[in-house]
Amino acid sequence: MEKRRVVITGLGAVTPCGNNLDTTWNNVINGISGVSEVTRIDKDQFPAKVAGELKNFNPEDFFDKKEARRMDKFTQYAMAASLMAVKDANLEITDEIAPRVGVWIGSGIGGMETHEEQHRNFLEKGYRRVSPFYVPMMIADMAAGQVSIALGAKGINACTVTACASGANSVGDAFKVIQRGDADYMITGGTEAPITNMAFAGFCMAKALSTNPDPKTASRPFDLNRDGFVMGEGAGILVLESLETALSRGAKIYAEIVGYGATGDAYHITAPAPGGEGGVRAMRQALQDAGIKPEDIDYMNAHGTSTDYNDKYETMAIKEVFGEHAYKMAVSSTKSVTGHLLGAAGAVEAIFSVKAITDGVIPPTMNLETPDPECDLDYVPNQARKQEVKTVLSNSLGFGGHNVSLIFKKYE
Repeated sequence: MEKRRVVITGLGAVTPCGNNLDTTWNNVINGISGVSEVTRIDKDQFPAKVAGELKNFNPEDFFDKKEARRMDKFTQYAMAASLMAVKDANLEITDEIAPRVGVWIGSGIGGMETHEEQHRNFLEKGYRRVSPFYVPMMIADMAAGQVSIALGAKGINACTVTACASGANSVGDAFKVIQRGDADYMITGGTEAPITNMAFAGFCMAKALSTNPDPKTASRPFDLNRDGFVMGEGAGILVLESLETALSRGAKIYAEIVGYGATGDAYHITAPAPGGEGGVRAMRQALQDAGIKPEDIDYMNAHGTSTDYNDKYETMAIKEVFGEHAYKMAVSSTKSVTGHLLGAAGAVEAIFSVKAITDGVIPPTMNLETPDPECDLDYVPNQARKQEVKTVLSNSLGFGGHNVSLIFKKYE
């Protein structure tokens, strides 16, 4: 069966760097960090003091106040980003095409804020004070569910939960749905709202979060003095569609998605496999799926979490896959300014990969002041680079040993 070509026609995002894509992207390429002192929780209770919070996000700018009250923040973020992406794509979901429009939005942990709030109600006041909306607000698939209801999308409706690879897996899975002909359009990406007491406590106790109290320098991927990731929140949504439908309706085409690799480490619940072995297989699988050679990749948006093992092993994996080309290829981590958006990270970084192609600019890795001798690639330190970008590979890796690589290409 001939594979259909799949293109990106709409983009939407809410991130710590901005409540729309233009603001976010301008801040990312100018190295303006969205990380600040954490305000959503009492920072004095935790060793980590900073986070990538959304600023001045108002769900009522996007949908009705009554609806917003029945959604956890992670669903609100997905709704906002989806509405912007569909508008950007100029896609009108009519009764005729609705069964061919799917939604696939991932989340790593879903409605943490709702879960904590309702559990507190239960302990203090008993079961009768638990909201009847508790379950539908908390469950991770509800972002996809609410988006599909709001937009009238009646095709496949799904949610991938693969920790920090959730957004990337969702985009890859949505790509394959269109490629094999099960839908013509997919609204896809990832969303997360994890800045809560329990999530913060859990990651602090896992020794995963940076304890650097300086918001501007705490996230420092590939730097020798990195000490953990900075938790972030937000959502990134892409509208994917078949090339045929895009051309038939005269849609603007940002780029083409051409490769998807997904593997498992089968090694450890939180640590990556030595040498990034699972990541090696995911990148090779994506390259094979795209039918391109390693040297065809101009830029890699790395997972680059600012943790010791991730940055070291991801660098090793890149060298294993790309050989000499690893040293010629630009690699950067946008988590240096957004923080780590967990289940939304891969989707937001997919959007940045597409923007690198359309704008001919590679976003920098900020705060790279003292290079780690074991991390010796071209990480585009501290300043964006103007350069023609034809093909980008984006990596996402998650607890549980999930490895995902996506490849985007200039549309021709």
